[in-house]
Amino acid sequence: MSTDIFIFPPQTPDYLLSFQFSSWYPTFSSISIKSTIIRPLDQAFTEYLDSDRIFVPEGSENVPAESSLSDDDDEEDDAAIGQHFSFPDLDERIRETIKEYGAVFPKLNFSSPKDASWVLPPSSPLKCTSPSDVYILLKSSDYVSHDLSVYTVFEGCQFDLLNPPSYELELVLRKWYPIDRSREFRCFVRDNRLIGISQRDTNFYDFMNEPETQQKIAETLKRFWEEDVKSQWHGQQDYIFDVLMTRDLFRGHVLDFNPYAPRTDPLLFTYEELLVIFMQESSSTLDLRVIDSPSHPATRRNAPAHQHNMLPIEALALSSGRDIEEFSDLWKENIQQSMNDDD
Repeated sequence: MSTDIFIFPPQTPDYLLSFQFSSWYPTFSSISIKSTIIRPLDQAFTEYLDSDRIFVPEGSENVPAESSLSDDDDEEDDAAIGQHFSFPDLDERIRETIKEYGAVFPKLNFSSPKDASWVLPPSSPLKCTSPSDVYILLKSSDYVSHDLSVYTVFEGCQFDLLNPPSYELELVLRKWYPIDRSREFRCFVRDNRLIGISQRDTNFYDFMNEPETQQKIAETLKRFWEEDVKSQWHGQQDYIFDVLMTRDLFRGHVLDFNPYAPRTDPLLFTYEELLVIFMQESSSTLDLRVIDSPSHPATRRNAPAHQHNMLPIEALALSSGRDIEEFSDLWKENIQQSMNDDD
């Protein structure tokens, strides 16, 4: 019972693809955050995200750049621009979506750049109001690199390396609005049974430790799963989904679906613990786990989330003596200057 074949369902390309955003969102759009899926994307966009340097693609800023070129500069400028990435059609799609939604936060097929939230103002994390914001956020993220290659997407699956499964990168723009992280939960479904619920945000909340509140959360999420998720989910029997509960803790909105796989963080569980719960005879067993004290091992109150991705050496140099707003502005300026100086 301790081997992966018991802990996890078979990991196949078809299984994993059933969790990419475009596979589930059309079915659950009425109970999820309003989103726009952009596909197909030019191969150059993948190459841009996979390139080493962080810079803003030409023309993606909201303020048009003023030209100060003379005739003598034309040849040199053309050579420089030839080394820059530019996505005018994609820029326009992003601007149209931002105009419709007010602001967006981006993700790819599976992954979101939450580890790069530090590049934008902390007062509105992940809030993008221009194509350049979208590009900088994605480019600064380690997480989204998982989605760029068929070999990382299907890592752990058996397939012919010379004839890999079909996979197409997609850019997702979701309507941005402030989210109360204390109302986010991750739900674990095994063999079409809801067996576990975990608090997503690793901070301690007093209200969440009240027995009445915990009972309400568990009852609401079980009802939400039975009425709104289970009845509509026509894919796999084993899956994990994230929910944002309403302020009254009586309803929910689907944030994402994830494969029941090692790549998905079990948060306050381990997969071995989930297996024990699943193997219990009673089908009514449902384990809700929350941070029960400020000293809980999972709390990150005194450590920044995603600190493994903080910070590039250039960012450390720029950050000295500046607050986060000043650093964010200077970081963008530095990226733009790097692009302009590239030859």
